[in-house]
Formats: sequence, structure tokens, C-alpha cells
Amino acid sequence: MATTGIDGFGSDATLDRKRLYGRVFVGLCFLSTLFGVAALLLLVGDVIYESWGWLDLTFLTHPPSWFPENYVDGRGAGIYPALIGSLFLIVLTAVFTIFLGVGAAIYLEEYAPDTRVTRFIEANIANLAGVPSIVYGLLGLALFVRAAGLGSVLLAGALTLTLLILPIVIVAAQEAVRAVPDSQRRAAYGVGATKWEVTRDVVLPSAMPGIMTGTILALARAIGETAPLIMIGAATTMFAPPRLSPGALFEPFGAMPMQIFEWASQPQAEFQHIAAAGSVVLLTVLLLMNATAIYIRNRYDR
Repeated sequence: MATTGIDGFGSDATLDRKRLYGRVFVGLCFLSTLFGVAALLLLVGDVIYESWGWLDLTFLTHPPSWFPENYVDGRGAGIYPALIGSLFLIVLTAVFTIFLGVGAAIYLEEYAPDTRVTRFIEANIANLAGVPSIVYGLLGLALFVRAAGLGSVLLAGALTLTLLILPIVIVAAQEAVRAVPDSQRRAAYGVGATKWEVTRDVVLPSAMPGIMTGTILALARAIGETAPLIMIGAATTMFAPPRLSPGALFEPFGAMPMQIFEWASQPQAEFQHIAAAGSVVLLTVLLLMNATAIYIRNRYDR
């Protein structure tokens, strides 16, 4: 007759078998994590190795060489105009995304009635977050470049990237707003606050860390996208950074992914090193943005 184990979970053999299954499961999870981390470290290590000796201050502060004889072997090539172009692009995208994304999330969570139409809109926003980026590039080409007549300018690029990450920001902002306890809202209503005052003084301050974290992570994705920029006709090589003036919105622009793509497509082996150096710069910017998101989350974690 089988003996009954502690708390009626079965015999000792059954408990040992369940513990074995648990250890096997933990081991598989550890191997999966180890595989992902090892692949990432291998990729980053290879990029750093390829860029060794090519990434210096000149590379960061100079444009691509004007002289073909210097540009053939990759020497004299710099990423400064593309770096500044990416910064302009991501700042402009952030402005559009924060206003549109956070505004839409607040309306859907605080003001919109719980109807089939609202649920239909929320479901489609969640589905749009998984659409491939090249589809947004085609949409930006049709809507901003051609229909609006903007052409391949900085404003069209920022609006296209805004479309790309807007669903992600809306979903993240909705979750942050939804996480604010209802007791805080009721307490504010109890002292006579209006709907707008509750949203402005209670909901937004509590949800802001989650909103900012989601927005920064979405912007980190946008800064590395190449397909939408290719579709709208962004320049692969720029010899001057954008001007710090409103007129720069309607001028051609470059970005780091486009410049790296141009270098990587060159047949000379030296350009593979210079493309790797550009990739290191792009990875550094991405890591800084992700680190900022982590700092905000930890700093305001309640």
C-alpha cells in the first residue's frame, strides 16, 4: 500500500518525481536565459572587435570624407551628421508621441465610456503594436511624403516613427494609468476635486514613471529602425548636420541606421569595420536610453 506523504501530496516517490520535474524545468529556463545572454554577448563582442581601432573622437565629430581617395578605405569617414540627425529625429518623435500617446491613453482610461466601440479601439491599438515596421514606412510614404506633399524631410520621418511607436506608448500609458489605485481617485473626489483635477493632480503624477519608462523604451526601438526611413527616402549619407532652426523640419535628413546601412553595403572590407564602429555608437545610444528608463522606473518605484 502506498504511503501518504506530507499534506496528502502522495508517496515519497511521487514527491521525488515532482521535485525532479521542478529541477528540470528550472534547468531548462536557465539554459534558455544563458543561450540568449551568450548570443547577445557574442554579437556585441564581435561588433566591438570589428570596430576596434576605427572608433575614435574623429569618427564622432567629423562628417563622411569629402574626398573619394580617403573614403575608399573607410578612413576619414565620420558619423557626426547622422548622429545629430538621429537626435533631432528622436526628439521630434518624442514630442509627437508624448502628446498623442499619453492623451489617447488618458482619454481611453479616464473619460471614454466602456462600450463596444471603446473596446474595439483598444483591441486594434494592441494589434497595431505588432505590425511590421515596413508597413508603417509604406504608410508614411503614402500619407506624409506624397499625400501631404512634405517630401523626404525630417518632419515626415518623425511623423512616420511616431506612427510606428504610438500603439506601444498608448498601451504602456494605459497600463500605467490603470495601475493607479481607485482609492486615490475616490479620496480626491471626496474633497471636491473635479474630473480634470483628479486626472491632473492624482492620476498623472502617479502614472508618470510608468508612462515615461514605456515611452523611452519605445523611442529606443524607433531610433534603431531602418525600414521606415528607407521607405520614405531618408538620405543614406549627409555631409552636414541639421540646422538648429525651424527650417530644418523641411529639409532632407540622415540617421545612424541609414549611414550604417550605406557603409555595410560597400564592397570594400574596410567599410565593414567602419559600419561596426557606427553600430557601436548606435548601441551606446540605445543602452543609454534603456538605462534612463530603468533609472526612472527604480527611482519612482513605490
